[in-house]
Amino acid sequence: MKKLLTYLLSFLGLATACGQQNFENKDVKGFAELVADSNVVVLDVRTAEEFGEGHLDRALNIDVMQGDFLEKAKQILPADKKIAVYCRSGRRSANACAKLAAEGYQVVNLKGGILAWTDENMPTTTR
Repeated sequence: MKKLLTYLLSFLGLATACGQQNFENKDVKGFAELVADSNVVVLDVRTAEEFGEGHLDRALNIDVMQGDFLEKAKQILPADKKIAVYCRSGRRSANACAKLAAEGYQVVNLKGGILAWTDENMPTTTR
């Protein structure tokens, strides 16, 4: 019984540790304040087609669904700057944030993605 209890507690501890986020989520207002800082790198992790339809000013585009996402990110993104990450709804960007944070990047995810951003009438560009 003691071994079973020890096993269960160990399992629950591991499951909890694996479920913890190692990045921050911000709502539209907080994200807007963050990206207003020119030292923050803005990263759009949607497809090139989605990016072309409209994106945040200064955004770089690296598609998180591509197999070489991390390799491209490591080549392009500065390790010493905060990275503001977004996608369409916030799911892909959360995935990208987890991958980047595991590599030591300081990342912040936009909750609700560009859909939430545009719902708040925040600016986008196609340039």
